[in-house]
Amino acid sequence: MAERIRGFGSDNHAGVHPQVMAALGRVNAGHVHSYGDDIYTEEAVAAFRDALGPEVEVFFVFNGTGANVTALAAITEFYDAVICAESAHLNIDECGAPERVGGVKLLTVPAPDGKLTPEGVLSRITGRGDEHQVRPRVVSVTQATELGTVYAPDELRALADCAHQRGLYLHVDGARIANAAAGLGLELREITGDCGVDVLSFGGTKNGLMLGEAVVFFDAELAAHYRFARKQGMQLASKMRFVAAQFTALLRDGLWRKNAAHANAMAELLAARVRAIDGVEIVYAVQANAVFARLPLDVIPVLQQEFFFYPWDAERGEVRWMTSFDTTEADVDEFAALISKTMSERTAT
Repeated sequence: MAERIRGFGSDNHAGVHPQVMAALGRVNAGHVHSYGDDIYTEEAVAAFRDALGPEVEVFFVFNGTGANVTALAAITEFYDAVICAESAHLNIDECGAPERVGGVKLLTVPAPDGKLTPEGVLSRITGRGDEHQVRPRVVSVTQATELGTVYAPDELRALADCAHQRGLYLHVDGARIANAAAGLGLELREITGDCGVDVLSFGGTKNGLMLGEAVVFFDAELAAHYRFARKQGMQLASKMRFVAAQFTALLRDGLWRKNAAHANAMAELLAARVRAIDGVEIVYAVQANAVFARLPLDVIPVLQQEFFFYPWDAERGEVRWMTSFDTTEADVDEFAALISKTMSERTAT
């Protein structure tokens, strides 16, 4: 069978937004200084400061793992630890990079809905000052979470207060920070710096960029040595303008919100369509661009013959459906119709 072009596997599967591609073309002329010493990188930093505050320090990197690992490496010592949810991308999907490359131990907390709480954080802050134990130094949250849920501002503020009162920093893995802000109807700053976030890994690839993420420090002192961590972490681009220019396109004129809001709307539409189908259960609240559902085990491979998506918990029949900036209502309707048809046929037999 020929491979389907479209599906619900990941927002990483989408292409590059036309406005972002155009921005890449505009900077692809002449000779420009390397490693970020250029006007295009300056423009992108200015766009971030307009969105997140004039005091932020911004650094561009190649990918999300690089953003997370180098950000954490810059604010920790080799004997430090990072507290995160068990389901966090840091813990599940970084292939041990925070530990091996970043040199920090992860202290995980059960979080049934993907979200940390101050109580969960406090359960891992033990033995501080004991030379036999690692020192908790950072609380890291994923926004939106790996389960598609979103931290509200008061939840982030509570975590920031909990961390700061005990000498810890708050880091946000914001691979889908745009989806979270769009889902809440808030500006990016309102769910980051205004809530006490210290360091943000700002995602672009999942929201229409070809490649690239950014590390944003809300305290300039924390950024003092980051450029060394970025270089040592192999995340310093020589032709920086091609990473930076994409973010200018994303942040100017609200493209970040347009893309994210559309992806979120398609997830909501998909959830609404499948809720009406007997035998399909939505597992988590749909608050960004992810739908988690539980299906009969024998139905999953049948659906995957037509639409690609990932199983999430194969034993329990849980699957993940992701939408993106270019998901269409026709995609959703066709997929929902296939689910309905497959379930009906299963019941009939």
